Amino acid sequence: MSAVSTLSAAPSPRLRLGVVDGARGLALLAMFVFHFAYDLSYFGLIETDVPSDPAWRWFARSIAGSFLTLVGISLVLATRNGLNRPAFLKRLAMVAGAAALVTIATFFAMPRSFIFFGILHHVALGSVLALPFLRLPVAAVATAAITAFALPFLVAHPLLDQPALAWLGFSRAPIVTADFVPVVPWFGCVLGGMVLARLALPRLSGSRFATWRPASLPARILAWGGRHSLLVYLVHQPVFIGALMLALQLSPAPPASQERGFMLSCQSSCAAGPLGAEACERLCVCTADSLKREGLWAATLADRLDAAGRDRVSALAQACLRPGGKP
Repeated sequence: MSAVSTLSAAPSPRLRLGVVDGARGLALLAMFVFHFAYDLSYFGLIETDVPSDPAWRWFARSIAGSFLTLVGISLVLATRNGLNRPAFLKRLAMVAGAAALVTIATFFAMPRSFIFFGILHHVALGSVLALPFLRLPVAAVATAAITAFALPFLVAHPLLDQPALAWLGFSRAPIVTADFVPVVPWFGCVLGGMVLARLALPRLSGSRFATWRPASLPARILAWGGRHSLLVYLVHQPVFIGALMLALQLSPAPPASQERGFMLSCQSSCAAGPLGAEACERLCVCTADSLKREGLWAATLADRLDAAGRDRVSALAQACLRPGGKP
């Protein structure tokens, strides 16, 4: 879910804190749990509706927040002796390239809900936006973090509802995407990590946390994953999905799981926007009924729609959002 170690690893081994790698590894482990549960739910292999379940949604948000907090912590660690500009730019290019790869892959794999601004996009942009804050007093950075968290509740304008500006985080319109981590309020987590690091680092010097190194095999595996989080992020979902698809080939899911998969995907995409779980469920039921009436249901499930068909699906979903559609 994050490229923290790739983007903001310390420029020299002596600046690296094993406890940060371990924390990042634990966050990766939590990410595995969520994504595997999400995939099981998507394929109809478990009864729990993971995308719309409040507990699972808060779990996912806590994972994203922990990774972005670690971005801020790692950025402070990496610049204690000054910014290594060539190394930073190289790592930034790697994360930005990985983000572009995710966008392209999801556009072809699931064009209705492709990822246009997910966690990797935020890690890349947030790391650049955070650079000026390295020179500011801690109080100013903390104030900026609080402001970032508050802005989505304070700022609203029809212009900000335009799809091209959705990545900023102010849009009140439904946003259909599999992963959405806009600039606000999530940049507040990056700034919060910077505050935490700047307050804690002077107290860590010479402490047990500063000198901790993974000794047991599980701890070494966690730390290794934390040091290579970009690679782990890019590989884990294809592995999970491939394993589940192979399992379904050996033991096919019932036909009803196709409709369930559509509903789960629809509700997950809807949940990334401002609508609540109940409104999203009504919206997706309305959209599915409309697709069946229009004869687009089978083509939608098989993802065989052309551009005109996708536009019609979007129009039907928008109609369900209006009062007459009763989403």
